Amino acid sequence: MASSKERILDSFENILIRDGERAATMESVAAAADVSKGGLLYHFPSKEALVDALGERLLSLSARDRELMAADPDGAARYYVRTSVYEDSALDRALVAMARLAQQGHPKAQQNFARIQAFWLEALEAALGSHTVARAVKLMGDGLYYEAAFFAGTGANQQSTAEMEQLLELVDLLQSSDPGGS
Repeated sequence: MASSKERILDSFENILIRDGERAATMESVAAAADVSKGGLLYHFPSKEALVDALGERLLSLSARDRELMAADPDGAARYYVRTSVYEDSALDRALVAMARLAQQGHPKAQQNFARIQAFWLEALEAALGSHTVARAVKLMGDGLYYEAAFFAGTGANQQSTAEMEQLLELVDLLQSSDPGGS
């Protein structure tokens, strides 16, 4: 069973994803987490503290994803593209919640989001040896993820196995021929 602190952070994340930043008031978070306002304030004395904790969660989950990407037997590029689908995982939820904050101009959220994006690009570049190819792979994966995360249920995010394999073959071509130098 999740601790009160985790339940509060999960509730904050859920409200951000479902209803956006305006709806994520301290009162609504406390109610959703089924804690008193005092209980909420004990763990998170401000909304900024909630944002900070969400940022820490996202950084931790992203670091774990980067480890998985580096260890994947098919390579970092294939891993990045193959996993660029929204599965409602803890990482997906933290990413979308942080994106909702960043979209509203929240400075810490924008910094965290930019840090995560740089984090993945650096990992791809280290694995591929080319900034150009790493950026192309990242943009391909990001496009897939954006489509899957923000157009869920519309049919626009449905990648067939054959389509995904074609994209992965394109990733292989990018890796074998660096069109722009490094």
